[in-house]
Amino acid sequence: MRLLANENIPGDAVAALRVHGHDVAWVRTDRPGIEDSDVLAWAGHDQRIVLTFDKDFGELAFRAGLPATAGVILLRFPPRSPIEVGRRITAALEQRGDWVGHFAVIEEQRIRMRPLPVVEDPADRA
Repeated sequence: MRLLANENIPGDAVAALRVHGHDVAWVRTDRPGIEDSDVLAWAGHDQRIVLTFDKDFGELAFRAGLPATAGVILLRFPPRSPIEVGRRITAALEQRGDWVGHFAVIEEQRIRMRPLPVVEDPADRA
């Protein structure tokens, strides 16, 4: 799976995802300090799913209508250790195959999924 780990994802979690065969770009090393809207644009352009602990991505994806066609996974569990974060993400990714096009929330006991709005490309109107 093609993922884009936000800056708040621990390095050990990124490494664990890579060991499990995921193609992971990491904001912290590739483009540190970029705005959340730029993270979503990057994910959409590269067809990656954003991994984050930042609740602002829900607002951006739904209320601002930013293109987030690749998907967003919001992590809403206490990060007990970086290794535990990697283990939890990896286990969740193996449970489902429909992450693309969704805003997902991984919680302690469940995964909630909501389809992202389809944002019309202005070029399609011409």
